[in-house]
Amino acid sequence: MANLFKSKELGIGMIVLLLVVALSIANPVFLTGENIMDILKANSVLGILAVGMTLIIITGGIDVSVAAVTAAVTVVIGKVAVAMQASSFSLIAIFVVAPIAGALMGLINGLLVSKTKIPPIVATLGTMSIISGATLFITNGAYMNSSALPASFISFANLKIAGVSILIVIFLATVIFTWFVLKYLSIGRSVLSIGGNPVSAVRVGMNVSNVQIFVYTYMGFLAGIAAIVQTAYTKGVDPNGFNGFELTVIAAVVLGGANILGGSGSMLGTFLGVLLLGIMQNGLILAHINTFWQEIITGAIILLAVSYDMIKRRREEMKLAKVEVDG
Repeated sequence: MANLFKSKELGIGMIVLLLVVALSIANPVFLTGENIMDILKANSVLGILAVGMTLIIITGGIDVSVAAVTAAVTVVIGKVAVAMQASSFSLIAIFVVAPIAGALMGLINGLLVSKTKIPPIVATLGTMSIISGATLFITNGAYMNSSALPASFISFANLKIAGVSILIVIFLATVIFTWFVLKYLSIGRSVLSIGGNPVSAVRVGMNVSNVQIFVYTYMGFLAGIAAIVQTAYTKGVDPNGFNGFELTVIAAVVLGGANILGGSGSMLGTFLGVLLLGIMQNGLILAHINTFWQEIITGAIILLAVSYDMIKRRREEMKLAKVEVDG
């Protein structure tokens, strides 16, 4: 019980609850079932990408190419849709090609980070520029509307399971599956071990390179899933639709309690971080405040959350040093 009250997730959950109460009082529309579903649906892409980013941040890495990869895969989806519009297998083709395309781009990031030892932010900044440039060159920045998408994909986009949008179901399934991987599979435990103490992880025989390749490839795979969800949500393909979105993804993860220096993070925390950002955005809309404020708030959240983590870590290190000296 004591650990529960000290957990970051409880603090984030309390903030979410207080914000929900405040917004419900300010605008009764906020707490309606339809609006809650809209918040989850609108932030499904953010949530899926934040899940993958959590694993990377736990290992002490970062991926600023995630938005570029997702945008590139939406274009791949558009190309597949046009090529197979009349085929009954178009939906299956999209679900096969998109995750594979994303995973391949993620694999490149993983190889650059693990094999060449280029700092993650530098490696992914480079791939971000290359992928973004290639995407805009291929599409000339042109938007593709729903008329180019196969009827089967449009039907999928409108599908509901027990009254819940399929896009929300995919998001929640991603959270649950990744939680299972972290908690019960050896690769998940390796992610946590390497993030907590990479030197000790190497000494006990863990292959750090393989774990890094896994987390970046998995990030790419989830970017492919997120691209499907984005295309289904907007019913179109916009190669410019993710500009700057990587910062929002990182903000959700850090806000969810993950340490930007690595070693800690959880699926529950990330889910709450995504929910908090979604609620704030929805609250700004209901309050008729310019949505550009969201970018200012996102930047402020990153600074505050990282500053809090750094101050807390320094205090813990000082206490540890004091105990060692006294001993």
